[in-house]
Amino acid sequence: MTSEGSHDFARVRRIVKTDEFSSVFRLRPAQKTAHFVLYTRSNDLPHARLGVVVAKRFAPRAVTRNTIKRVTRELFRMAPLPAVDCIVRLARPVNTKQGPATTAALKAILRAEIARLFSSQAPRAAPPSGTPDGTPCGTPCGTPAPKASP
Repeated sequence: MTSEGSHDFARVRRIVKTDEFSSVFRLRPAQKTAHFVLYTRSNDLPHARLGVVVAKRFAPRAVTRNTIKRVTRELFRMAPLPAVDCIVRLARPVNTKQGPATTAALKAILRAEIARLFSSQAPRAAPPSGTPDGTPCGTPCGTPAPKASP
């Protein structure tokens, strides 16, 4: 079971316990954007897990906080991630109490930033040629290695 084929957000795909959040937060941020910080830590599970932290001081209106969480969960479900624990944290204010709660422009900006965070964690493709570490194998590509004589 990998996260590539599963588009659910069941409880096993969530980080819910305080000590699980703390263990991921202890590590350095993996990626930063204008509004978000992504923390990651590899896990021993066959799938990725997500935690979302949206502080009221950075998004004063509940509708904004819920929109950020909803967009983050949607993009997490669609992203092909390796077995990692991811925490997405809102790090800067996105709007004010007096400003509009959610607009199409704000949603587009947030969606692009979160998608960039998850794409940075996507599993890397194998090197194009040679050995698995990318070094040349010594024989021209496409030609079989000579067989050892008995």
